[in-house]
Amino acid sequence: MKRVVHLVLVLIALLCALAPRPAAAHGRSLSYSSWKLSSDGALVRVRIPRLELTRLALDPVLEPHKQPALIRLLAESVLLSSRGQPCAPSAEPLPVAAPDGWVVYEWTLKCADPGAPVVSSTLLLDVAPSHLHFARVEMPDGSVREAVLSEAQASWSLGELGATASTPDASGTGLLGYLVLGIEHIATGYDHIVFVLALVLLAASLREVAGLVTGFTIGHSVTLALAVLGVVRPDPAAVEALIAFSIALVAAENSWLLGGRPRAVPAVVVVGLAALAAASLAGTGAVATSTLLGLALFSWCHFGLLDRTSRPAQLRAAVAFAFGLVHGFGFAGILAEMELPTDRLVTALFGFNAGVEVGQIAVVALIWPLVHSLARAHDGRWYGRVAELGSAAICGLGLFLFVTRTFR
Repeated sequence: MKRVVHLVLVLIALLCALAPRPAAAHGRSLSYSSWKLSSDGALVRVRIPRLELTRLALDPVLEPHKQPALIRLLAESVLLSSRGQPCAPSAEPLPVAAPDGWVVYEWTLKCADPGAPVVSSTLLLDVAPSHLHFARVEMPDGSVREAVLSEAQASWSLGELGATASTPDASGTGLLGYLVLGIEHIATGYDHIVFVLALVLLAASLREVAGLVTGFTIGHSVTLALAVLGVVRPDPAAVEALIAFSIALVAAENSWLLGGRPRAVPAVVVVGLAALAAASLAGTGAVATSTLLGLALFSWCHFGLLDRTSRPAQLRAAVAFAFGLVHGFGFAGILAEMELPTDRLVTALFGFNAGVEVGQIAVVALIWPLVHSLARAHDGRWYGRVAELGSAAICGLGLFLFVTRTFR
């Protein structure tokens, strides 16, 4: 059985290495808008990741001014109205300077009967019903509000201009809204779920599960806060690749422990990372050479420490914390792009992080009883096979994601 598992791992690794490199992989579908309201209309700026254009059968590489279909879509999907009357654009949306990987359009809207603005967006909902649109509005008095628009709630009424927000909806997304957003984010983030599954798969007790989950939670909470507060802003492409690496390494560690700790596994991991570092040094890939060399050193030391202990639970909890730091940057992507005002950061950060924890606990609550039941049934014979094959499959997925995200 162990030989079969090892063969599966080798075959999957070879397929990953030989597979054509996609431009990137779709994550959660997102877009952003910023609105500067005036007494008679608004200036709106919309940001869309270039990758999202492929959902619309548009060329993500083509220059923005050569995308008439997208310009029409923006004018029809991102709207402002007042007192039931649509506000008309002064001119069609025009492309403006954008960060790498994004397209940005800007235009002005005028309202015939201004005073009670309603922002709405159906952008990309036809092709991605789970799409989220983050709207940030600067009111005429300089105050800032923000809201998350979705298929369930595609419009946002801001109330009368000059008046204090009279309803929770008018003031924007609140604590409960960010809590739900965090739950949805972990539920749709299959890479985070698979990482948690890899961690829990070899847990011997509920206490060990609690240690793993606690380590992961502390780690991602720290970096989520640092990223959203703007203290640290790592490259998103590198973060995605490192999240994939964490999946592959933890799953490979599972197979290594189940297979009697063969010395070849750490060597293959380190040599593979060294080869990727050499490719990065030649100017290929999204991950820096120093990062890949650091991962190689980390992996070698980690396997070495594991090889010297008969009870790896504490060390695995420490690794869960370390990789939790990486996953936290992945969680932070949504909130960091919103550029929240200071007085709204605490609510958004606390609510979103709490939602991620609720979602994570729900995943563990579903997985752990199954793993525990398998471990107790038939003297653990089925559990060993499931753990080996499950770890092999997770490792293969992690390798595939790591390679494709590194060389996108």
